[in-house]
Amino acid sequence: MHPPPAAMDFGQSSLFGYMDELQELTFIERPVRRSLKTAEEIERLTVDEDLSDIERALYLLSAGQDIQGTSAIASLPFLMRQSPAETLRTVLPKVREVLQAAGAEMQLTAALAFLTILQEESVSVHTYAHSFLHVILLHLEHRDTGVSNAWLETLLSVIEVLPKETLRHEILNPLVSKAQLSQTVQSRLVSCKILGKLTNKFDAHTIKREILPLVKSLCQDVEYEVRSCMCRQLENIAQGIGAELTKSVVLPELIELFRDEGSSVRLAAFETLVNLLDNFDTDDRSQTILPLVKSFCEKSFKADESILTSLSFHLGKLCHGLYGIFTPDQHLRFLEFYKKLCTLGLQQENGHNESQIPPQILAQEKKYITVRKNCAYNFPAMTVFVDPKNFHMELYSTFFCLCHDPEVPVRYTIAICFHEVSKLLDSGVYLIHKELITLLQDESLEVLDALIDHLPETLELMSAGGESTTQENKLSSLPDLIPALTAAEQRAATSLKWRTHEKLLQRYACLPHVISSDQIYYRFLQRMFTIVMTNNVLPVQKAASRTLCIFLRYNRKQDQRHEVIQKLIEQLGQGKSYWNRLRFLDTCEFIIEIFSRSFFCKYFFLPAIELTHDPVANVRMKLCYLLPKVKSTLKIPADKHLLQQLEMCVRKLLCQEKDKDVLAIVKRTVLELDRMEMSLDAQFQKKNYEKDLLDQEKEREELLLLEMEQLEKEKQQNDGRSMSEKTLEKKHFVSGREMKTPAALPKNTPTAVPGPSSGTPSTSKEVRKSKLIRSQSFNSQAFHSKYGNLDKCAR
Repeated sequence: MHPPPAAMDFGQSSLFGYMDELQELTFIERPVRRSLKTAEEIERLTVDEDLSDIERALYLLSAGQDIQGTSAIASLPFLMRQSPAETLRTVLPKVREVLQAAGAEMQLTAALAFLTILQEESVSVHTYAHSFLHVILLHLEHRDTGVSNAWLETLLSVIEVLPKETLRHEILNPLVSKAQLSQTVQSRLVSCKILGKLTNKFDAHTIKREILPLVKSLCQDVEYEVRSCMCRQLENIAQGIGAELTKSVVLPELIELFRDEGSSVRLAAFETLVNLLDNFDTDDRSQTILPLVKSFCEKSFKADESILTSLSFHLGKLCHGLYGIFTPDQHLRFLEFYKKLCTLGLQQENGHNESQIPPQILAQEKKYITVRKNCAYNFPAMTVFVDPKNFHMELYSTFFCLCHDPEVPVRYTIAICFHEVSKLLDSGVYLIHKELITLLQDESLEVLDALIDHLPETLELMSAGGESTTQENKLSSLPDLIPALTAAEQRAATSLKWRTHEKLLQRYACLPHVISSDQIYYRFLQRMFTIVMTNNVLPVQKAASRTLCIFLRYNRKQDQRHEVIQKLIEQLGQGKSYWNRLRFLDTCEFIIEIFSRSFFCKYFFLPAIELTHDPVANVRMKLCYLLPKVKSTLKIPADKHLLQQLEMCVRKLLCQEKDKDVLAIVKRTVLELDRMEMSLDAQFQKKNYEKDLLDQEKEREELLLLEMEQLEKEKQQNDGRSMSEKTLEKKHFVSGREMKTPAALPKNTPTAVPGPSSGTPSTSKEVRKSKLIRSQSFNSQAFHSKYGNLDKCAR
């Protein structure tokens, strides 16, 4: 008897005792494992290695076990590629013989092998039809439904390539007898799907004379499964016969099927009719289809939940197809019906545990969740249906319910289409500001992940739309946006879903379009730097690094830019951790992409090449890979001294490098550097014309940012003066001060920035005024477009 748990001894002697017992169990188990295959079985499964592929396949099909025969059939595509004639002559007859008594697994393998041979075009269509088509047709009505469907899929693919005469004699003519009521249900179901595929292969006259009678017969079959299957093929048939025959033949059958006693048949008729709405004219839609659909919707709540599920999925397409023929009363009824579906099941909230709910009620609630999810999917279509101008009165409350739905799949779906709703609302997008905050703060990361896919588009629409559209008041009506964005990032950072975190950081690159430079600096920029320094996931670090570079690119204050640059160099480039120094090189690569060449050369060129002396081989190796891009930033002759320093560092690496892997990369890099052509100042090379032009545009924008900063300072100084100081002496004093302003610019303002060229006060004021106008224009228009070009270039 075992001792109680409190008396168990976990000492060393006891543990060794347990190990001995485990070894004994191992010895007992070994004979059992060895006896899995007897010598006789192994002998029977052994195949002579000297046999050719075709001989081996024939042997396995003749004398092997089922699993070996299945393997031989699976190798048919390979044998057909190697020697098609020999395979067709020797192996295929044996395959036909074996398949007559084969099990389901071998049949499925054969259907897939035949389909692969067709797709690979190993033989001509004529040869394929002669050799394989009869085998496929023979097994179409296999007793196993899975096997029958597999052979049917192969046949439907074969029909696509067969000539008309072959289709007529081998498939269409036998189909007349196969579709009769005397045949099995399985045979008639197969006939329905084949008819749907054949319609596109024949002319309208043949279809009308030979195919449509069969279609009508199957639509009136005694079995509801056959009627439903044939009904779902009417869409394909309508595409092949044209609008006139569709109206005279297909529409009456659909009307009849709409009144069928089987719910699955009525559902198939509804879905087919919705998909065929474009094929009918206005009269048919208003006089025939609309009453049918209206009746179907009214009865749907009393029917099976599967009908509600399908109806909710197709409702957007239905309302779009019938748009323009509704009376005001009908329009209102369909809208109220949609609203009712959006809240279906929410009234039954009871707070009970799932284990206490009966299975039938639980299954019903899951279907209701699917209905509400489908309603969320159709919300953009319904926004068009009510007209975006009426959104606030007609659909806002429904949108609110969907965004606050208790089930994650519903909120996930509405988050996916949030940007589409924003586009439709246009200037009325401010109506859904609060719902954006709600979804950003959603407890489910799946919802956040769906929302951030199009977050830049959504935020830019909200920034451009609404009552406030000026640069100074970007999203001023949405004060909760920044806390919601920071909280979303923190939630993603603390989760295990690093891909969501990476995606969110990438989308934050749009924030310069949306909020002010100071808000980015104080609320986001430092957070990006912290992620680069401390996060353990490399893709997340790189995403944060690139977004940080974009924030720096559009920062409006020079002292803030210098502070960030200094941090990057001191804490990353000169950091104690080699991992941080590697991230500095990643940052340098992003800076080369995003900034102008002169910016990189001014601030990051020397700190980057100093890492050639880094004690860690991985850092030196990464730098070697980056050196060609570093050299591409130089312009001759202005950067000749930097080129000399680069060449000196490379020579030192060649002479002093001891790590063989780094040395091999250095040698390859030297060859690549020697082949590179240098850019010349004030001259565009034909080979790199677009790159040079883009670089010049980036440099112009960087200089314009400096101008903007200086002009805004002066504007603030002028606005701060007292309005009472307007005496003549004060005016002369102010005028004299304005004349001295160009001499008082900050020392690190680039000399390339043009200043006032005349000495008269009036001209100076006009120039400053034009620059300020240009500054505001750059904020609202050029700023947005250049960032788009930049993002396109980076991709």
